[in-house]
Amino acid sequence: MKILLLGKNGQVGWELQRSLALLGELVALDRNSKNYWGDISHLEKLTDAIRAIQPDVIVNAAAYTAVDKAENDYTLSFALNALAPETLAQEAQRLGAWLIHYSTDYVFNGKGTAPFDEEDAPCPLNEYGQSKLVGEQRIEKMCTRHLIFRTSWVYGARGNNFAKTMLRLGQEKEQLKVINDQVGAPTGAELIADVTAHAIHHVTRLGKEADALAGIYHLTASGETTWFDYAKHVLAHAQQAKSTIKIKATEVLPIATHDYPTPARRPLNSRLNTFKLQTTFRLKLPPWQVGVERMIDEILVTS
Repeated sequence: MKILLLGKNGQVGWELQRSLALLGELVALDRNSKNYWGDISHLEKLTDAIRAIQPDVIVNAAAYTAVDKAENDYTLSFALNALAPETLAQEAQRLGAWLIHYSTDYVFNGKGTAPFDEEDAPCPLNEYGQSKLVGEQRIEKMCTRHLIFRTSWVYGARGNNFAKTMLRLGQEKEQLKVINDQVGAPTGAELIADVTAHAIHHVTRLGKEADALAGIYHLTASGETTWFDYAKHVLAHAQQAKSTIKIKATEVLPIATHDYPTPARRPLNSRLNTFKLQTTFRLKLPPWQVGVERMIDEILVTS
């Protein structure tokens, strides 16, 4: 089996290089790749690369993820999050290949307190969420064999993320103010990559029968928290795991979303129901704390 991975150096892409290498021949690309074109903003060259590689599976971990910048840069975010997935879907369909794509809880409006199901009606609050929704819709329309994983609050030991920011600020400031009215599940890039590899193995092993499994799945760690409680957990675990680290932040204060205005509106409810994923692929997703603590431990070892 030949797998084409796009976006190999992002948080999720980096972990996918590890997990997908076990499944077959892996061709991993990014915008700076030399042998094949891996920049998803140039659709004709991207198409040429896919036709040259002839993959059995395309995994798209490349995307425009600057949520606030997308409010004024919608042309580029739409190109990367909607037009590029459409091209990948067309090429996957032509090849009879599986297309794996990642989306976001931002396709929903964040109202209520119940976890969103895959069948709930999308209603994005911002331009980023709208671009990701259109990408989903075009894949569903163009490609029979697709798996779209919606996730949220993604982090990884590689790259920047909320936990790393809190760890840095906690060593610099005596007081931190963190939003306490947005709820979700921090989800590790490592978990996303491992579930992806498991799902690919499952559908490719089943052959034609697996076509019935195509669709959208929600993929997050289990449990829920707020950014405020997430921050406190990060600081507490870091202090416990490495006694030599000096956390200056003696006070972490909860604030409301409206106290921290951003160009793009954020959903208050980022909960996603993962029942469909867990039952279809026979998985049990771990509590969010497990992956976060493992990432912090890794960061502290190298710091």
